[in-house]
Amino acid sequence: MEKIKIITDSTSDLPLNIIEKYGIEVLPLLLSFDEETYKDGVDINLHTLLMKMDGNKDFPRTAQVNPQRFMECYKKYLSQGYKIISIHISSKLSGTYQSACIAKDALETEDIIVIDSLNVTSGLGIIVMKAGSLKNEGLGIHAIEEKIKNLIPHVKSALAFATMDNLIKGGRISKTTGTIASILGIKPILAVENGEMIVKDKVRGSKKAIRAILDYLDKQGVKEGETSVLLHVENKDILDILREDLKDKNKEFIECEVGCVVGVYAGAGACGVFFVEDF
Repeated sequence: MEKIKIITDSTSDLPLNIIEKYGIEVLPLLLSFDEETYKDGVDINLHTLLMKMDGNKDFPRTAQVNPQRFMECYKKYLSQGYKIISIHISSKLSGTYQSACIAKDALETEDIIVIDSLNVTSGLGIIVMKAGSLKNEGLGIHAIEEKIKNLIPHVKSALAFATMDNLIKGGRISKTTGTIASILGIKPILAVENGEMIVKDKVRGSKKAIRAILDYLDKQGVKEGETSVLLHVENKDILDILREDLKDKNKEFIECEVGCVVGVYAGAGACGVFFVEDF
């Protein structure tokens, strides 16, 4: 049986127990703010970062994992006899995937497979967890690669944001659109589609935001046997309702907090679900 190491980056937002269960190596992106640079999920957590951002006109900047860091990591595991599956944040959102490809090409080996997840945060996390599960079942790297690439188009999401403030500061939506939405009490429903974060819907009020997420879950269906992820930043109200809905459907799920790289745009009060649609 092949010795396989699963490698991902910190935007997968996986909890420690999952990382340990599958022996996953997580490489942190960098986050610069207030003249300091932090390793995502290592030097700072989202709650601390949001407090630092409160009242500060500057907005954090993020930096991809560079090729040198990938080369160091790949060499370490190759020297131990591992074959590597390296799965990363969408190439449309970060240069991290390209860095991984550069490192693989420089090492001139067929024992590394680099996969563009076309996803981020818990969508990437679901894909990485699946790779870990397939590894534990004894599949080889090429069989895992095939199954993961078949899974990627079916990873779906719906996230409700409590406020558009950080989306405006981060340049994800215009200030005019955000101001009008705030006045009207509009809640954006975001999703990851084709590798990009998009505004899927706009509804008025939290109750309609919850309803929109539940309706999307019902419409797509949740595939039996696949683990969903409830993702949140200090939003107990929506989290409780989504949790009960998945329990009522007898679906397997875990709960995760948003990491820094995605969380700076979400801000406090964001909550939603990532899942594999029924296909």
